Amino acid sequence: MFHYHCLNPISQVGLENFTAQYVQTDVANDADAILVRSAVMHDMELSDNLEAIARAGAGVNNIPLQKCAEKGIVVFNTPGANANGVKEAVLAGLLLASRDIVGGINWVQSERQNELIAKAAEKEKKNFAGCEIKGKKLGIIGLGAIGVLVANAAIHLGMEVYGYDPYISVDAAWNLSRNIKHITEVDEIYRECDYITIHVPLLESTKKMINSDAIAKMKDGVVLLNFARDLLVDEEAVIDALRTGKMKKYVSDFPNHTTAGEKDCIVIPHLGASTVESEDNCAVMAVKELMDYMENGNIKNSVNYPNCDMGTCKGVCRIAINHRNIKNMIGQFASVLGEADMNIANMANQSKGEYAYSLFDLDTPINQETVEKIKMIDGVLKIRVLK
Repeated sequence: MFHYHCLNPISQVGLENFTAQYVQTDVANDADAILVRSAVMHDMELSDNLEAIARAGAGVNNIPLQKCAEKGIVVFNTPGANANGVKEAVLAGLLLASRDIVGGINWVQSERQNELIAKAAEKEKKNFAGCEIKGKKLGIIGLGAIGVLVANAAIHLGMEVYGYDPYISVDAAWNLSRNIKHITEVDEIYRECDYITIHVPLLESTKKMINSDAIAKMKDGVVLLNFARDLLVDEEAVIDALRTGKMKKYVSDFPNHTTAGEKDCIVIPHLGASTVESEDNCAVMAVKELMDYMENGNIKNSVNYPNCDMGTCKGVCRIAINHRNIKNMIGQFASVLGEADMNIANMANQSKGEYAYSLFDLDTPINQETVEKIKMIDGVLKIRVLK
């Protein structure tokens, strides 16, 4: 029996995937697994019982990844599950920035008592006129799940699309329209594009990547869209660029005191992935990741441990070991198992940075004494007997 806890409301469509082996608990410290969306976990005490955390979404800035890794807690996210919702929000942002639709709607609202509003609108509409996006150049920085969808959709809308991602995956490359110009230097996007949208993760290396130097390289009158993370952009520099006319519009999905109410900033209240479909998709993926890990030890879409998959255990016993990525760990595991007269039927070992993960299928059940011996090996963070 496994216990799970939800730190945020999680779509019932996702929770319904749990089998009878899983019971929801209202106490986080009693949980083997936690599901979370936006709740901040950095100050939480993490129970020794906790095996895994699944973020129903892509960003994991609210989760203490290093702290979890040190305790052998695998953290999952759900990349791509909300991609279509964000893609549609980006397309809406392109249109809102090109034509002053919001200003026009607000004018109509202000004139709602005017009996001659239809006639007045014909005179007023020139103040809200804009341009079409067809034929304009769109630069996409980051060709992951969302960036690829935005790129392909923009091609169908008649835009000329430039894509930049030095780490593009094989899957993303296969899904990318052949009409997209794959750029090897991001400065080319700055120089050439009328619209720029960013879709990269927030890392130390990407924090405030759109700064005054980057903006200086951009075309005059550029439109910048940010539906990824607010800290990717130096928003003080953006405000300066808007005020001088260097930048035409800034569309952000992240409200804050810097941009809210600022002229030429279109600020949306973090609606990118806030669709019923996105929340359902994220919840379903998160639940399935947790179940596969809890029952089979398989890791897919972890952000602090390597992916590792051995399917369903066909042997008598399976053990999973979270450990540091240091030399001779496998040799030490094999030695302990050999001394216990246990044969390894199948195994997998993967590493990611400082941490590694090993699965062993055994021909005989493992006893507690052998488990304790493995646990005592320097560098072992956690061991679980799965079958």
